[in-house]
Amino acid sequence: MSHWAEIDKDNKVLRVLVGDNNDPAGDEGYQWLLDNLGGTWIKTSYNAATNGFRFNYAGIDYTYDEVRNGFIPPKCHDEAVVNDKCLWDCTNTDHDIKEIPLA
Repeated sequence: MSHWAEIDKDNKVLRVLVGDNNDPAGDEGYQWLLDNLGGTWIKTSYNAATNGFRFNYAGIDYTYDEVRNGFIPPKCHDEAVVNDKCLWDCTNTDHDIKEIPLA
């Protein structure tokens, strides 16, 4: 199965659907998506964390970065900057997750 992210004019992900690998055209459902749903579709990988394809598996409100050719999750903090793996880095230690001791 192939996974496809539909993006809007601002490259925001609207939804992610699964394509059919049995498609005789060999495009894993891409043409069906275009013919039946229209829109702009970008292939994403459920295993992006291990295979590196477009860095991250697309999700709703992710952004497709054409220059990096990857999906970037929604921004977590104003100070955060995108790193080379299309993830957010933040140097503000106030944003670090702190462990709460168990009573």
